[in-house]
Amino acid sequence: MKCLTEILKIKGDWQEVVDDCRATVGKKELGKEPSKRFKIGILIAEHTPIRDISIKWRWKDMPHWITVHWVRHKWEKFVCTQRDDRTGIPRDKMPQDEPQTFKGEANTQHLIDTMRRRLCRKAHERTRAYAEDLKDAIFDGGEQEISGVLVPNCVYRCGCPEMECCGMWHRFVRWCIERKGVDVRTLSIQARYEYFDDWRINSGEYEHA
Repeated sequence: MKCLTEILKIKGDWQEVVDDCRATVGKKELGKEPSKRFKIGILIAEHTPIRDISIKWRWKDMPHWITVHWVRHKWEKFVCTQRDDRTGIPRDKMPQDEPQTFKGEANTQHLIDTMRRRLCRKAHERTRAYAEDLKDAIFDGGEQEISGVLVPNCVYRCGCPEMECCGMWHRFVRWCIERKGVDVRTLSIQARYEYFDDWRINSGEYEHA
């Protein structure tokens, strides 16, 4: 399935994030962008200043029924209406696969929370494909550290919290043990996230987990 994400704008920057962090402990502004280590650390800690950075994106030709999954999340979204007084077509005659342009804008905390659900394999596979494409587009757009903390709930929590587990977490853990010689359940959060991206991109197993 092809669902290209177009990053429209990145609002805020890392210098703003680090300066707001320093303000909370009575330090003067840093005056430059922080280190990669700082970025990863504050993203994993999910401290408030990460909300300074927001990403705005667009998906074209998204089936209407998939937009319904995404509009449930608590951030800004803009989707073409199906109201009959606007379109001139009776609402109950509009097909659920009607292609829509979906624009979203979410801060970094919103993205972390949303991707825990939408990268989960309990999400519909077509809806999840948009989440994966957004994660990759954020990486390609220069925000590799933000992309790196966008993971499904099982990777986030180091175990599946669902009442009916899909099995992806167990397959991921087994791959790391058998192929990499590490048990990700004993590693740092950062290392667990990095191994997940390695597995997702390079193993060939992710799509079938």
